[in-house]
Amino acid sequence: MNSLQINDKTRLLKKLRQTTVGIDLEYRLATGEKSRRIYLDSTASTLQLGLVSDVISRYMPFYSNTHTSAHFGAKLSTVEFDWAHNKVLSFVNADPQTYTAFFVGSGATGGINRVARTLREKRPQRRVVITSIMEHHSNDLPHRRHFDQVVHVPTQVNGSKLGCIDLSRIEKALQEHGDNVNYISVTGVSNVTGIKNPVYDIADLAHRYNTLILVDAAQMAAHVPIKMSGHENPARNIDMIALSGHKMYAPSSPGVVITRKDLFSGIEPVEVGGGMVDDVHINRYLPTDNFPDREEAGTPNIVGAIALAAVMHALQTLGMDFIDQEESRIIRQAIDMLEKIDDLMVYGNTDPNNSKRIGALSFNIKGMDHALTAAILNDYFNISVRNACFCAQPYVREMITDELGEIADQLSNEELEALAELHRGMVRASFGIYNDSTDVQALVDALQTICNDREFYQQQYEKISAGDYRHKTFNFDCAPLFSAANEVNRWLAG
Repeated sequence: MNSLQINDKTRLLKKLRQTTVGIDLEYRLATGEKSRRIYLDSTASTLQLGLVSDVISRYMPFYSNTHTSAHFGAKLSTVEFDWAHNKVLSFVNADPQTYTAFFVGSGATGGINRVARTLREKRPQRRVVITSIMEHHSNDLPHRRHFDQVVHVPTQVNGSKLGCIDLSRIEKALQEHGDNVNYISVTGVSNVTGIKNPVYDIADLAHRYNTLILVDAAQMAAHVPIKMSGHENPARNIDMIALSGHKMYAPSSPGVVITRKDLFSGIEPVEVGGGMVDDVHINRYLPTDNFPDREEAGTPNIVGAIALAAVMHALQTLGMDFIDQEESRIIRQAIDMLEKIDDLMVYGNTDPNNSKRIGALSFNIKGMDHALTAAILNDYFNISVRNACFCAQPYVREMITDELGEIADQLSNEELEALAELHRGMVRASFGIYNDSTDVQALVDALQTICNDREFYQQQYEKISAGDYRHKTFNFDCAPLFSAANEVNRWLAG
C-alpha cells in the first residue's frame, strides 16, 4: 500500500502536523500572556486534520443521499460511500469476502452496543461475556446490559505496577465458563495508561475455546497497524472490531463496526428502517441479506464516513508502522522524563520490556488534587489535558490503590486517607500525530515548575462544586472567541 521513502514520510508527517485545524490556536493565560495551546487530550477526541476540511469542502457541492442512480449527485455519493466502506476494510486488513464494515452513530460505544445486542440474539444460550478490569465504560456497560454475567479479568502486575491483561486469567475464565461464553471483549489499548494488550494472543485463546473476540479499537486504530485477517495461524484473526472516527482526526464522523458477516447474518438486524429491507407489506417486511445495507438503517452519515475514510487513506499512505514508531518514541520520551520528577507518580507499568505504551499516560503530583493539576496546566501553561477517571473507574481505582500501597507503611491512617481522597482520579496526557518532542518538553517543564512552586499555585485557586477548581482572579470568557448564535447573527446581518 505504501512505498514512500523515509524522507517522503517525514515530509508528509510534517505536512499533516502543520495543517491540523487549531494547531496554532492561542489563548490568553492567567499571567496575561498569550501562547500557543498544546493539545494533549487526543484520547478523548482528536483535532481535525486539515486534509479532512479540504476533502469535505470539495465533496459538499456534490452531496446527495445514497443508494440511487436517478441523478448525478446520488451516483457520486453512492460511489464515495462504498469507497469509505472498502477503505475501512483495507485499513484494518479485513478480507472483504469474510468481513463487512458498517457505520454507527455514536462512535465505538454505538458499535459495541450493536454487537452486544446482536450476539445476545444470535447466540442466546451463551450468557457470559469476558472482559477486563481496564475497560472503558463503553466496553463494559453494554455487556452488563445484555448478558447475565460479565467476568472482569485482572491485569498483570509487575512489582506494584499494573500492566496488560493477564492471559492466564482469561484462560482460567474460559475454562470455568466453557460454552456459556458468548465472546471476549477487550480494549486494544487502554484509554488511561496507553498500555497495549496482546489482542492476537487473546484471539488465539478465544478460538481455542470455541468462542469469539471483539476488540475495542477506539484508542488503537489511529496509532498502530491492525490486522484482522490473513495471519499465518488463522486462530489469531480478529472476529469483530469497533472504532471511533472522532478519535481518528475526523470529528463528527461516525463509529465503525468491522465484523465477520456470518456473525450478523441469519437474524433480523437490531435497527430497522429505510434502506435495510428488500420488501415491505402491510403485515410483514423482509430485511435484506446484503451487507452493509442491512446494518445501516436510515440515512447514514455520508459526509462523516467519507471524512474518516480520507484520514485512513492518508494514514495508510504514510504507513501505520511509521506512525507507531514515531509515537512510541514520543511516549517513551515523555515517560522517561516524567519519571525523573520526584513529586510525580506515573501510573501503570512503565518498563518498555514488559509493557508497550501507545498514545497516553496518566499521572498525579503527589499531594495535589488531580483537578487542580489540570487547571494549573491549562491556566498557566496552555496545556490541554484531562483529569478524573476517564470513564474507566474500576481500573483507575485499582491503580491508585496499588500505588498508595507502596507508601502505606510510611503514613498514618489519617494521612493515607487524605492522600486517597486527593487521588480519586488522575491527570492524563495523550498524544496524536500532530504532537512532537517540543510538546513533551513543555509538559515536563510545566509539571516541574508546578512541583517547585506548588504553594504559589495552590493559593491562586478555590475549590468549587463537583470537585473542580476556579482561579481567584482569572476568568476565561468563551464568547469573544466563538459563539454559534453570534456567528449566525453576524452572517444574517452581513
